Amino acid sequence: METNKAMTKAASDRATASVSKRMSHTVIEKWKDFSFAVPALLFMGVFLYYPLGYSIYISFTNWNMTRPVKKFVGVDNYTRLLSNSDFYHSLKVTFLYTVMDVVFTLVIGLLLALLLNVSSSRLFGFLRGVIFMPYYISMVVAAMVFTWIYNGQYGLLNSIVSWFGMEPVEWLTNPSTALPALVAVSVWKGVGFAMILFIAGMRGIPAEYYEAASIDGASKFRQFRNITLPLLSPMTLFLVITSFISSMQVFQSIDVMTGGGPLKATNAIVYWIYTMAFDEFKTGRASALVMILFVIILLLTLVQWVVSRKKVHYEG
Repeated sequence: METNKAMTKAASDRATASVSKRMSHTVIEKWKDFSFAVPALLFMGVFLYYPLGYSIYISFTNWNMTRPVKKFVGVDNYTRLLSNSDFYHSLKVTFLYTVMDVVFTLVIGLLLALLLNVSSSRLFGFLRGVIFMPYYISMVVAAMVFTWIYNGQYGLLNSIVSWFGMEPVEWLTNPSTALPALVAVSVWKGVGFAMILFIAGMRGIPAEYYEAASIDGASKFRQFRNITLPLLSPMTLFLVITSFISSMQVFQSIDVMTGGGPLKATNAIVYWIYTMAFDEFKTGRASALVMILFVIILLLTLVQWVVSRKKVHYEG
């Protein structure tokens, strides 16, 4: 009996040791896998989460970069901003810019995709490349070139306008044309990217759908409306959300081309944040405006996502 008990105990100890060894090995393997993500997490922590947390803290202070003192003022920065008419004007400018940029970029990109997706010839490939190329040009460089194009005295655009007997236009110093002029630069840069993604989406739609529709007598327009558009909806949603977030943060073209003018007609929120922080040195209030913009973008992105759930069609 004692021998059997000893053998049973030894077998149990060996099994326990084996299980413990396997668990230890599994834990070590998991930590080895996690260690590969540590550099990326440290990078995000230092350059993303820490600045975000510090910005939240600063937004509740009256910190001015010209002095080291940071006095806690609670929500005073937020209440001052939300009761300031300049905030609502800046928000209006930002929304107008965003709506025009997103709509024109997606509509023109879709039309170009329909036009240039009909053939895989070298000519069409070259045209697609030419249209896509501006996407890789720096916005600062594009803004400098378009500043010359829009020049009221010797700009290229006014030279073209004069061919039709029209008077020169001060594109960047006229409050009614400055914002559309900035939108045109953004559309010129981004329309090629939208076109390429739409073409990729179209080529992912099975040809059998169009063949069946043709057999049923559906016209090209009905095929586009009932097949192409619904099956492009995931790509459209992606472009809408990414373009919306990017447009709401417009800064470089405004900084180079208009400086927020004329008469604050192009004073979008991010540019206002910049001038408030680095020209007026109201760092606490600028940080509060950053947080307000973050919440606005987050909420509107979530609204787009929720609304699109019933309108986006996935093939599966």
